[in-house]
Amino acid sequence: MAVRGDGRLNHDLLPGEKGPQDECGVFGLWAPGEEVAKLAYFGLYALQHRGQESAGIATSNGEQILVYKDMGLVSQVFDETALGALTGHIAVGHCRYSTTGGNTWENAQPTLGATASGTVALGHNGNLTNTADLVDLVYERYGTQRSGELARGNTTDTAVITALFAGDPEHTLEETAMEVLPRVRGAFSLVFMDETTLYAARDPQGVRPLVLGRLSRGWVVASETPALDIVGASFVREVEPGELIRIDEDGLHSRHFAETKHAGCVFEYVYLARPDTSIRGRSVHAARVEMGKLLAREHAVEADLVIPVPESGTPAAVGYAQESGIPFGQGLTKNSYVGRTFIQPSDTLRQLGIRLKLNPLREVIKGKRLVVVDDSIVRGNTQRALIRMLREAGAKEVHVRISSPPVKWPCFYGIDFASRAELIANGLAADEIASSLGADTLGYISIEAMIEATQQPAKELCAACFTGEYPIELPAEARRGKNLLERDVTLGSPDDGLTSLSVSSGGATALQHP
Repeated sequence: MAVRGDGRLNHDLLPGEKGPQDECGVFGLWAPGEEVAKLAYFGLYALQHRGQESAGIATSNGEQILVYKDMGLVSQVFDETALGALTGHIAVGHCRYSTTGGNTWENAQPTLGATASGTVALGHNGNLTNTADLVDLVYERYGTQRSGELARGNTTDTAVITALFAGDPEHTLEETAMEVLPRVRGAFSLVFMDETTLYAARDPQGVRPLVLGRLSRGWVVASETPALDIVGASFVREVEPGELIRIDEDGLHSRHFAETKHAGCVFEYVYLARPDTSIRGRSVHAARVEMGKLLAREHAVEADLVIPVPESGTPAAVGYAQESGIPFGQGLTKNSYVGRTFIQPSDTLRQLGIRLKLNPLREVIKGKRLVVVDDSIVRGNTQRALIRMLREAGAKEVHVRISSPPVKWPCFYGIDFASRAELIANGLAADEIASSLGADTLGYISIEAMIEATQQPAKELCAACFTGEYPIELPAEARRGKNLLERDVTLGSPDDGLTSLSVSSGGATALQHP
């Protein structure tokens, strides 16, 4: 049976070849008088690069929550009919790439759960490290008979948080969150809501971005600043690490559930975030251009043309060209309409050179000594195919320059890299990798230069995928992993008392997928 395409919007040449996978995008707004479902749709559209497996939106009119979610891109999941049925003045949206739990409809978000006083709908960007401990806590508090999302087959860490938010009649959702969140470890940027209130929370390290914006008639929280721009919201500030925000008819309220211990993901600057995003006051585009400049200083070479691997390699290539004085050019053209690839080429078709995403501009690169700039190398298969393509098109020399250091360690905080055994930088020096790829030379930026380009203190960044130094303690290997909850599938009854959940034509698949 053919494997369904993953729909990534990046530079992969090889169908089915996985690079560093983005994690998720979250969006929430409280805006009386606005079409919140459509605003959430456009917000998720701006965050599509963070996850392309599934998408969902939940809305509330103050009395009931409606949800609509499905597999696919935002534009594939929603149409005018679905958005028109999602009425209310509060919304939570999510686009997903799976980092805990498989790529299934049951794992799509927002998740739903019963609370002591109503319902919670929750979206999560990041990856928890103590999921197994939190499952034990769910069992301790609510018994081993699973309910809610966990009983319906949801195998994500998000479902575990949702279960813990059930609380008790003596506590509001806010009070329950203030008690639960200090127990949660790992990376989490959360947007969640009940029937009357929007909430946002960020882990104490601030691993994943989360920003706050202002509408003329409301508030917005989102993974990245372009999602504010697209809905016309002005940037107010970042949600602080360890902060819980509540937004309701009385305005915005802030509380801290943990002390701030900055450890933001440096790979957001390298690859994950959109170039028009700003993180901690630093433009991601400017950081990537600076990485290219520093890369040129560290790994100079005589060449005729600097070309990027579109799109993520472009800012660094611009910086490399500016610093080196070598002309910048577009040596590769990209098919902008490749999103999901449902028809998987056979090995025979691959051998014929099928190229769905990139093709060389032969008249630009023939006879030239090229500097090819990319953001990272994981397995090396994509770069190997690219270099072969360039040589077939007549390139005289191919010098590869990478605007991040060698990726040698897995990420446990929300990026799905290849396994450590598959990472090409493990066990091979740069010249050996160059030989394996078919490049004349290969140069990686140093860790020090990469961090310098972010303009953030090294002690306030997570660079574990390059160094192996993890800022948040990891559990034993047996108590972690993407399929942790799928290894324990003793499910209980799905009867969870979601009395306030109304399923209309726009949310007909909220609880039961046809």
